[in-house]
Amino acid sequence: MEKYQRQQIWIVLGILVLLAVSALADDVVVITEDSFEKVVGQDRGALVEFYAPWCGHCQKLAPEYEKLGTSFKKEKSILIGKVDCDEHKSLCSKYGVSGYPTIQWFAKGSLEPKKYEGPRTAESLAEFVNSEGGTNVKIAAVPSNVVVLTTDNFDEVVLDETKDVLVEFYAPWCGHCKNLAPTYEKVATAFKSEEDVVITNLDADKYRDLAEKFGVSGFPTLKFFPKGNKAGEEYEGGRDLEDFVNFINEKCGTSRDGKGQLTSKAGIVESLDTLVKEFVAAGDDEKKAVVSRMEEEVEKLKGFSTRYGKIYLKAAKNCMAKGSDYANNEIERLQRILDKSISAAKADEFTLKKNILSTFA
Repeated sequence: MEKYQRQQIWIVLGILVLLAVSALADDVVVITEDSFEKVVGQDRGALVEFYAPWCGHCQKLAPEYEKLGTSFKKEKSILIGKVDCDEHKSLCSKYGVSGYPTIQWFAKGSLEPKKYEGPRTAESLAEFVNSEGGTNVKIAAVPSNVVVLTTDNFDEVVLDETKDVLVEFYAPWCGHCKNLAPTYEKVATAFKSEEDVVITNLDADKYRDLAEKFGVSGFPTLKFFPKGNKAGEEYEGGRDLEDFVNFINEKCGTSRDGKGQLTSKAGIVESLDTLVKEFVAAGDDEKKAVVSRMEEEVEKLKGFSTRYGKIYLKAAKNCMAKGSDYANNEIERLQRILDKSISAAKADEFTLKKNILSTFA
C-alpha cells in the first residue's frame, strides 16, 4: 500500500511540474482558474492583467505588457501574468474585475490584490512593480528582427530577386498596427534563420510616396514580394501568428513553426521519399540499384533540395553499411542532442537529418 501511495504522490508531483513548466513557457505567464493559486500568492510577488481578447484597450496594452514580461523574465521574485476573463469569468468576478484591462498586484504570500491605477506603459508598470516588489528592473530594449525600410533601402531589400519579402505598411498612430506589432515581431523571429525570407515594415506616414506607389490606402497593409513577382501581391490572410507562418511556409517553401523551429516536414523531398520506400522494401542485392536511382534524382535537384538529397544518399549508404538498426539508433542519438541546449543552427542541422532518417526507419 505504501509503495502504491508513493507512486501516486510522484505522479501528482510530475503533473504539477509539467503544469508549471508549460505555464512559464512565455515571458508573460498565462494563468487559469486551476493554476491561479499555484502561482499567485506564493513565494513571489505577482502583477496580473485581467483582460478580454476582444477588448481594444487590452490589445493596445499587449505589446507594452509583453515588454514588461520580457524585462522581468529573469527576476525570480516577480511573476508577470495574465488571465483571460472570457475563459475564466468566475475567477475574474472573485477579484472584482468589472472592466478591461484590470491590473492588480499580489504581494508575496498574499491573495489580497492592490489595483494598479497608473499609465499603461511598460516603463510605468515596471516602476510600480519595482516599488511594490523591492526590485530594480529596467525595461529591456528588445532587439527587433523586423527589417525597417526607408526610401534609402527599400529597393535594395524588397526588390532583391533572391529574397521573398513580406512588407507591412503601417502608420505610428494606427491602433490596428499597434495591435499587430507583437505578433509581427514573432513572425520575424520565427523566420530569422531563413536567409531567403525577410520580414519588413515601412512607416507609410513618413514615406507616403512609397506607400502610394504600391496602392496603400489603409493601415496596416501587408504585401508579399516573392522572388518571382516584385510588383507585389496583397496579403489577405489572418493576423494570427499561425496564419502568417502557414502563409510563408506555403509561399516560400519553408517548414517552420511559430517558435522558429523546423517542423517534421523540413528536408523531405517527395521524389526521394518514394525511392526510400523502395529501398526499405528491397533485398540487400537490390538496394544498390535503388541508391543509383537516388543519385540520379539528386542530380536533378536545385537549391536547398540538393543539400537534402545529399543527406538522403548518406543515410541510404549508412543503412547498407551498418545494418537495419542504423536509422533508429541515429534518430535516438540526434534526439538526445536536440533535447540539450544547442544553437539554433545546430538544431536545424540535426532536425533535418532526423526528419530524413525517419523515412528509413
